[in-house]
Amino acid sequence: MATSNKIKNIFLSASIPLPERDPKYIGTADIIAIRDSVIALASTVLPYHRIVWGGHPSITPLIYYVMEKLDIIIPEHVVLYQSKLFENFFPEDNNKFNNVILTDIVENDRDKSLLHMRERMLSEFEFSAAVFIGGMEGIETEYNMFIEKHSEALLLPIASTGAATKIVYDNFFPEEMKNERFLKDYGYMSLFQKYLME
Repeated sequence: MATSNKIKNIFLSASIPLPERDPKYIGTADIIAIRDSVIALASTVLPYHRIVWGGHPSITPLIYYVMEKLDIIIPEHVVLYQSKLFENFFPEDNNKFNNVILTDIVENDRDKSLLHMRERMLSEFEFSAAVFIGGMEGIETEYNMFIEKHSEALLLPIASTGAATKIVYDNFFPEEMKNERFLKDYGYMSLFQKYLME
């Protein structure tokens, strides 16, 4: 049970790496752990707080699955950002969310459009925490942007999910903040309960 009635904004940066992309991500990715941790995060947090994420098509259906299962979720507790550049590729689950924020295409350029989406996503909320799960190069970008904009927020790079999050944990996460649980604990419900709810 949350100890405060105040709704916290929690940023989620996550995806399941694609085999055709950089092998350094798929090589260490634990796809079951990625799915389990996203489901555990949504199950733990959504009844009380808000998750904000850039709607990667591998993650959005998992969050919707949890919303359906819990059947108690307040629609305002999920905010999904997407760039209009990818409109033809949006998963069907997008239509099931009330709070989808579509950001503009910038110069018909993928990188500039994604940067614009991330700038908006990370500027339009005050975040108390960020959770990083699996992922590809977007995780590294979002980690660096997040710490610049929200230096006081709690960071949870769930390195046991592998992929880009493991790279962030190994190479960018401050040594004094490293925690064996992020690396080896697959009991994600209790992990998120401890760090995000207590």
